[in-house]
Amino acid sequence: MQDDNKSTQSIEDLIASSRGEFKSDESAQTKFSEKQEEIKLKEIERLTMQKAAKSGIPYINLIGFAVSPEALSLIKEEDAKRLSVVCFFYDGKNIRLAATKPHDEEIQALFGQMKQKYFCQGAIYLISNHSLEFALKLYQALPMPKEAIKGVKINDEELNKYSDRLSSLKDLQEQINKVQVTEMVVMVMAAAIKSRASDIHVEGEEKEIKVRFRIDGVLHDAAVLNKEVWKRFISRIKVLAGVKINISDKPQDGRVSIYLKDDRVDIRASFLPTAFGESVVMRLLRSSAAGLEFEDLGIRGQAFEQLKREVERPNGMIITTGPTGSGKTTTLYAILKKLNNPETKIITIEDPIEYQLQGVNQSQTSDKYTFAQGLRSIVRQDPDIIMVGEIRDLDTAEISIQAALTGHLVLSTIHTNDAAGTVPRFLSMGVKSFLLAPALNAMLGQRLVRRVCGKCKKEIKLGEEVMEKVKKILNALPAENKKKIDFNNLKFYKSEGCEECQGIGYKGRIGIYEIMAMDSEVEKLILSGNVSEYDMRAISAKNGMVTMAQDGLLKALDGITSVDEVFRVAE
Repeated sequence: MQDDNKSTQSIEDLIASSRGEFKSDESAQTKFSEKQEEIKLKEIERLTMQKAAKSGIPYINLIGFAVSPEALSLIKEEDAKRLSVVCFFYDGKNIRLAATKPHDEEIQALFGQMKQKYFCQGAIYLISNHSLEFALKLYQALPMPKEAIKGVKINDEELNKYSDRLSSLKDLQEQINKVQVTEMVVMVMAAAIKSRASDIHVEGEEKEIKVRFRIDGVLHDAAVLNKEVWKRFISRIKVLAGVKINISDKPQDGRVSIYLKDDRVDIRASFLPTAFGESVVMRLLRSSAAGLEFEDLGIRGQAFEQLKREVERPNGMIITTGPTGSGKTTTLYAILKKLNNPETKIITIEDPIEYQLQGVNQSQTSDKYTFAQGLRSIVRQDPDIIMVGEIRDLDTAEISIQAALTGHLVLSTIHTNDAAGTVPRFLSMGVKSFLLAPALNAMLGQRLVRRVCGKCKKEIKLGEEVMEKVKKILNALPAENKKKIDFNNLKFYKSEGCEECQGIGYKGRIGIYEIMAMDSEVEKLILSGNVSEYDMRAISAKNGMVTMAQDGLLKALDGITSVDEVFRVAE
């Protein structure tokens, strides 16, 4: 019996032992399969990386990458699955997409729209299908609605709730002290958007807080806040702009984004310590405002034909001049839009990039990336057209001129009062006259004037002194332009203010221009090396140039603007 027990025991041990071996074999098999899968995935990623390198595009493996919900939510899940693309990075300045087919036309179009909508630079990365599957699973874990993004989100309903109460700037003052601080901030932003303001100024004074809007280039008092709410009001804006609440003795910069149904308003907020508290200025940038066409700038007649001819030349320099806020960048963007096509490579260097232009390579300066440094790199990128945000120093001027002389069309701005000051300004920087003369194509002086409101516009009579001044300026026009003017019946207009223009009397702006094109006489003067603004004006008048003041008065005769506006900006 004992032998039988031993026999039984040994069989049971054998069975148990064999089961253990089977388990061990199964575990080893599993580990082996996992290892094979791991090697396979690594090989897929390696091949994807190689493919990206050959195509000259960046590569990324999203497995293990901290994809933020804000970035992921910029593309709807259904679109991500359909196009095999995800947004994996967004910080307010840069946006990055990852796709299995980054060259796909629909993905490229989507990327262009996103850059323009969110005012960002960025890139499209190549990823493997495995990496894409991992990223798509992250949509299930989104902790917020898929369209929620950083920033204050004001929907149309909320905006209209405030807009309906604000038919004029006076209404803002009546309403603003009736609401809580949080609503107060939204109300100010809603009023600014409705008023088409470009900037909101919140300024601390000894006894009160002033809110002012810059509308069509002119500041208007919008509201006065109680001193008691000052700190809470500023703190609320700081929270929205993403800056430190506890710092009030140092300048800070932040961003706020307002998402409307058909538009996005990007707000750049600047905080500055002053004697009576922090001053806040918020610049409002609308994504829909970047669509001005070349034909809509307000350049007319011979000047338009002249500039059109110059921008269509394959090389040379076109320089716009004027003070800050005179619309120089808008003019350059409109020219770029006209010249932008699939056969032309356009690169810009700007400070800052104000609006995204689809199909244009835009770069932004920084402490380590100046205009001159950027230009040196840009000319090695084989561009056809280069836009330089501003020529401020000799290095930038010389590289721009060399680019213009070596087959590039260069567009830029310079700070002078008018077109006649362009050449003397270049020479004062130290530019060599024999290089500048053949490089320049055209110099464009400009200002922005407000349009009179069409709804409440009325004919007015000018005072005797003002009328004499107007006639003197118009009499100096070239003969061709004077033919159409009846000097015995000059009619001018002004607006009293109505609900349409919020009682201001003006709505919108238009440019007034003077265009000086190069010719042999101007070139000889530049080569002489002894050029004054007076000499340049004399030659331009002889050649039939219409000055900014003359262009403005012609627009006033057409009822587009007022005489007061023209003399305010171009006297």
